[in-house]
Amino acid sequence: MPDKNLMEKIVSLAKRRGFVFPGSEIYGGLAGTFDYGPLGVVLKENVERLWLRMFRDSRDDMYGVDAAILMNSKIWIASGHVEGFQDPLVECKKCHHRFRADQVDLSRCPDCGGDFGEVQQFNMMFKTFAGATSDSGSVVYLRPETAGGIFANFKNVVDSLHPKLPFGIAQIGKAFRNEIAPRDFIFRLRELSQMEVEYFVNPSGWEQAFEEWRKAMHLFAEAIGLPSDSVHELEVPDTDRAHYSKRTIDFEFDYPFGRKELWGLAYRTDFDLDAHQKGSGVNLEYQDEETKEKFIPHVIEPSFGVDRTLLAILASAYREDTMGEETRTYLAFAPKIAPVKAMVSPLLKNKPELVAKAREVRKELQKVHSAIAWDDNGNIGKRYRRQDEIGTPFCITIDFDTLGETPNLKDTVTLRHRDTGEQERLTVPEIANRIRTAIE
Repeated sequence: MPDKNLMEKIVSLAKRRGFVFPGSEIYGGLAGTFDYGPLGVVLKENVERLWLRMFRDSRDDMYGVDAAILMNSKIWIASGHVEGFQDPLVECKKCHHRFRADQVDLSRCPDCGGDFGEVQQFNMMFKTFAGATSDSGSVVYLRPETAGGIFANFKNVVDSLHPKLPFGIAQIGKAFRNEIAPRDFIFRLRELSQMEVEYFVNPSGWEQAFEEWRKAMHLFAEAIGLPSDSVHELEVPDTDRAHYSKRTIDFEFDYPFGRKELWGLAYRTDFDLDAHQKGSGVNLEYQDEETKEKFIPHVIEPSFGVDRTLLAILASAYREDTMGEETRTYLAFAPKIAPVKAMVSPLLKNKPELVAKAREVRKELQKVHSAIAWDDNGNIGKRYRRQDEIGTPFCITIDFDTLGETPNLKDTVTLRHRDTGEQERLTVPEIANRIRTAIE
């Protein structure tokens, strides 16, 4: 069931704790744009690094590119975006608000109750001009997806590295879509980030590759902490698939505002390379070294929206419970993606001996991971609550027992666990091992 209250809490926490800020806020904002704050940047980078490690760096059949955002407009003509990258648009005759026609009751305007005009097709690509003139010959587009740059570089990758099929090309980057009605926080944006793979296969092997990527996407969902019962596969029927796709699965997630598309997995056949071969006049066939057969490879495309992924992570991680007769809010991030892995704190900041020991412990733990925070502001309970709200898995407190007040506890510290609030006494090497194991 949609939970508007939960969504409001997530948005509020995201701003309050420095995860996500409204874009251009001091000037009144700009619809469909958001800025990632200090903790949001790190969370985003951690998710992207994990994606790269799982889908590129740990595999021998994957390569990376970082294509330009601005490309020759012929690329988008060949791919069909110039003519077909459209959404249905309706405008209210009374208040003149605009909506996507497929996402609104066309009998009346939801804002004022007025009547709608005729449905029109609206191209979502941002158009601009390259160079000093503003004529048809200088038109360029902000790329609406990252895949175009991968297909345009297919021949370069083959010619430079001579990979054997099957192989894939991965890219993380920005895409831009002039959405009619951006909404739901960072779910539907005009400027977004994508993590995409184009996996090139022999046509006879597409089904096996498709199944392997389907399983791999579920493993990624598990790795970033998405509950398996909140991620659902929707087999897209023939009538709803893109014309070039022979099979598409939408991975849907139970967001606070309802079940919506999270990622996509599509078998795009040879549509893209064939279209770019025709559009460019450049031969994009692949020659099998053993059989000498020449053909245009087919493509399996696992596509991940970074921003939608981060929203799913925030929604999955958000928790409220009661601790010490107070309501506590915390983010139950998987440790490997948490922006801060642990916080080190002296029990009292006005005791130089505690502060010095805490600094020493923090320096030692930073050998395991650099994201070890320091906090000595306020009482220890308030420090714990601050770290809970940003999803820090562990809090380490240095007290007088650490210094030897209780002889048998000398050189041990208190380790507090975020999700339960439970505490235990461990040595610093033992804590280092706990953190190392948690983030692997």
